[in-house]
Amino acid sequence: MSRIGKKPVEIPSGVTVSVSAEGVVTVKGPKGELKQTVDRDIKIEVKDGNVDVIRPTDQIRHRAMHGLYRSLISNMVKGVTEGYKKQLELVGVGFKASNQGNLLDLALGYSHNIIFEIPKELKVGTSQEKGQNPMINFESIDKQLIGQVCAKIRSLRKPEPYKGKGVKFAGEVLRRKAGKAAGK
Repeated sequence: MSRIGKKPVEIPSGVTVSVSAEGVVTVKGPKGELKQTVDRDIKIEVKDGNVDVIRPTDQIRHRAMHGLYRSLISNMVKGVTEGYKKQLELVGVGFKASNQGNLLDLALGYSHNIIFEIPKELKVGTSQEKGQNPMINFESIDKQLIGQVCAKIRSLRKPEPYKGKGVKFAGEVLRRKAGKAAGK
């Protein structure tokens, strides 16, 4: 048995979990509503304030999906109660970020600014304090979506290993390399 898959997901007060006949799990809470389609072989049971994920056999495919769907449902429950936050930091001279609604304007050292449209499910904010690197703050109830958008923005200018310039997650530790002078 999967150690993750056999743990039940506790449903906090104020959250409702329902499963449709087509295998769509819907989680409603104070911050919003999320839906996830579950494979037809995996059974989802809601009882006694817990959600149980049950697999039919010990096939590799079923074992893989067992823990996956339990984690996805757990992330949905946490998202509609607490939500998720991520921060990106822009490290580099002249790197800037500003937003008008859900349009993010990034100056990342290219000859042009990059205009990035943020999905409406995300809340975005930018901040720039004197002496600090510009920060981009994201808030959402959907863990997958917030991670995907942050990864896409990070891929526009990944941190380089010599000076660390680029877009990185706040608190991310970069592996740095020595320059040419250190080789002698």
